[in-house]
Amino acid sequence: MTDFITAPTHEERLRHAVSAAWGIFARKVGGKTIPVNKEASMQLQYAYILRQLIPLTSHSGHEVADIELETGVKTKSGTNEIDILLKGESTQGKSLIAIELKCYRSIASSGGPRGAHDIFMKDVYEDLAILEEYVSLGIASRGVALVMNDLARFVNPKTKGGKCWAYDISDGYSISGANLSVPIGGKDISIELQKSYQFNWSKFGSFWFMELEGV
Repeated sequence: MTDFITAPTHEERLRHAVSAAWGIFARKVGGKTIPVNKEASMQLQYAYILRQLIPLTSHSGHEVADIELETGVKTKSGTNEIDILLKGESTQGKSLIAIELKCYRSIASSGGPRGAHDIFMKDVYEDLAILEEYVSLGIASRGVALVMNDLARFVNPKTKGGKCWAYDISDGYSISGANLSVPIGGKDISIELQKSYQFNWSKFGSFWFMELEGV
């Protein structure tokens, strides 16, 4: 976790800071020291931790960085908002790390049980696709997806019956490029992935956490 201090380049340190902040966030959520009941609170709590680590990535006055929330950008499909954009600058150039967040709680913030399991699984894949697009368009130099949930069957399913498993997010699953079009929620889907992903979850308290970056 100290790589965000020791890595040789500023961009590498910023990238490691994303992981370090995620590790801290996961443990604090699992230990119930910070509350997260939906994606908005996840975004704010994680962004706060990341911002505290950013100054530690700078080894000189020429290395600066900050974060933006909900940055609007133009893509092939229209206008999107990046959940968190980590922006860095040094003598080595500029760094732009796009971060997309997904949170699933089995109890909705309204207090009732939450459904839409299949939509959440599909949305994870949509985040991966839009992150790839940000990189291909030069909007970001790297893209990272951060996912949390409190439903065991996402992570360790007893069976994988149903069309939702076309969007498999279970622990240990891997995928190398994909064209996904299985309809979800009665809507047509078209998701194309160019990169490879390994789905590895870590559990803290009653929550599971996963970090994904395509290779």
